[in-house]
Amino acid sequence: MLIISKLLPLFVLPPGICLLFAVAGLFFKRRALVWLSLALLWGLSLPVVGDALMRRVEEPLHRIPVERVLQAEAIVVLSGMLNQLDGAPLGEFGEAADRFEGGVDLYRAGKAPVLVFTGGQMPWQPDAAPEGELLAARARMRGVPAGSIRLTSTVVNTAGEALATAASLGVSPGKPKRIILVTSAFHMSRSLMLFRAAGFEVEPYPVDFRATDQMRQKTLLDFLPDANGMYSSSMALREMIGRTVYRFGMRVMMPAM
Repeated sequence: MLIISKLLPLFVLPPGICLLFAVAGLFFKRRALVWLSLALLWGLSLPVVGDALMRRVEEPLHRIPVERVLQAEAIVVLSGMLNQLDGAPLGEFGEAADRFEGGVDLYRAGKAPVLVFTGGQMPWQPDAAPEGELLAARARMRGVPAGSIRLTSTVVNTAGEALATAASLGVSPGKPKRIILVTSAFHMSRSLMLFRAAGFEVEPYPVDFRATDQMRQKTLLDFLPDANGMYSSSMALREMIGRTVYRFGMRVMMPAM
């Protein structure tokens, strides 16, 4: 099921959907479909379009100063920020490194006594360490006491992170725990949905904002096709699809606790 969930979006997201339209147009000899595929490919590659879509999934969130965050029982940092490779025993940070930084900053500010890292690990990477283990090691190097760090069991997606965190923190029916949830801004809406369904009271702490400052003046480059524009469009559309799937499949993916 995990592999299917990863593969299916490829056919409804750019550039997969553009390729499908192009192939269908050639196969059925429908020139309009070919032109449609090219128009989609062009439009979704524009930085101004990718940025608008990314802003759509990040709104209405904004970066919150640490001192304004309310107290909680635990800080939960979601996986998805490390690349594991030879020569880097603790991995290398990717774009979402602010998740780790945000969690450590909150702990240092005394916002919760416990810092939780989730054990993200894909089944097709059996030799890779669960990401939470590497992040915990990094946190200890930053001065977070080992006794204040918790790791969840191995998980493969956000729904699994919510359930595993609930098990790790001892959430039970009628006794929700208050957490500060740290993840990328574009990913926060879906994460809130799942963690609340798992029995948590959640204080969101969004980081890793991808949309550009709306006050920035647009330039000619914003209206020319660009690989980063396609990347932003794909990521935003994937998140929109994920929200819809989780919303309608909540009862299946989040069984009663």
